[in-house]
Amino acid sequence: MRRRSLLAVAGWLFTAVVATLIGVAAIRWVGESIAGTPGGVLSQEEVERALAAPAPTTPGAGPTSAASAGATPRGERRAFATEGGTAVAECGPGGVRLVSWAPAQGYRVSDFDRGPDDDVEVAFTGPAGEFELKVRCVGREPVAADDD
Repeated sequence: MRRRSLLAVAGWLFTAVVATLIGVAAIRWVGESIAGTPGGVLSQEEVERALAAPAPTTPGAGPTSAASAGATPRGERRAFATEGGTAVAECGPGGVRLVSWAPAQGYRVSDFDRGPDDDVEVAFTGPAGEFELKVRCVGREPVAADDD
């Protein structure tokens, strides 16, 4: 009787360990496939590096073919950060435009002007107040501008 109990406990422990390992592997696999990166979160430096990297190119998609297809060529793209959030801006023929923006945790976007225009802005409001980011083009490069 004692041997049967020992085998039952050992079988139960083995089953519990295998089930736990399968569950952890499944959670990791689903998490990576949803987030697209192992761990699912990029650091600020990784985001800035990714934004600064040149866009991938495909054969025949150079500036000449883009212009002939009726698309307007893009200028420089740059990321900006404040305590309230981040934004990406780009200069083009119509002026500067906000490509994207995201508030920091605990903040929200209270106002924005996407452009294209002479200058664009986004305001983030949160516990430490309001942080406004204003951008304009100098040549073909977006730069942070002082608020008028």
